[in-house]
Amino acid sequence: MSIKVLIADDDEGMRLVLKKAVERSAGFTVAGEAEDGGAALRIFESIRPDVVFLDVEMPVMSGVNCAKKIADIDPRTVIIFATAHEGYMPEAFEVYAFDYLVKPFRMQRLEQTLDRIKVTGRFRQGTSGSKQDTSTGKRDTSVSKQDAYENRAGRPANAPQKLIIRNKEGISIVDTRDIILIQREDGATAIYTSRARFVTSDSLGDIEQKLDGSIFLRCHKSYIINIDYIDKIYPYGRWTYIVKFMGTDRDALMTRESFEKLEKILA
Repeated sequence: MSIKVLIADDDEGMRLVLKKAVERSAGFTVAGEAEDGGAALRIFESIRPDVVFLDVEMPVMSGVNCAKKIADIDPRTVIIFATAHEGYMPEAFEVYAFDYLVKPFRMQRLEQTLDRIKVTGRFRQGTSGSKQDTSTGKRDTSVSKQDAYENRAGRPANAPQKLIIRNKEGISIVDTRDIILIQREDGATAIYTSRARFVTSDSLGDIEQKLDGSIFLRCHKSYIINIDYIDKIYPYGRWTYIVKFMGTDRDALMTRESFEKLEKILA
């Protein structure tokens, strides 16, 4: 399946350069173009691309602000800044951009970025835009997840073991030991267990305060994870990692700082 790309730049010539480079790379399709940040966000919500190239300084809405809004809709979107301004790299770090290209850049540099994107191979698999059932049924983890919890039972229980989730459908009560990850998606917060998905308007910060900090880690501005379910961690982008879990095909993003914190927790 082709990887969909959105290009946003107020310079038509640069959009054309990026478009030609992307379309020369096998497996990519330019699905949309925008000349300002506002249009980029509207097109993103309409076509849900896998990859977004953003200039930083654009009319209506800056590339950085556009990236923040995109991340709140679907944090798995690959954001690449292509800009003539080196000074915005700290802002790019805040949204955990996959890469930061400084104009004028060599085509070889762009091709390397596209190759790295293909290597990750994580597009639209259980992403927030998907309507598929979130219960995978592909692994029998009923023993391993319980064992994992019991193996860490010596940690202080600083939070209730039940979480009350309020939404439009009513109120649900979830055992926190069953929660695998919590993430922002489509402007709301989704809570995943191996069997169910719960959506609430509560912020990640509000939910984080109710969870046991010895078990749950705020690994990214858009994710909270249960460290007892971590299966594997892979490098991803310049500043992040991908976290794979037992009990679900979903994954999460983890920052470099959070990875270092996790190493200390598990040491």
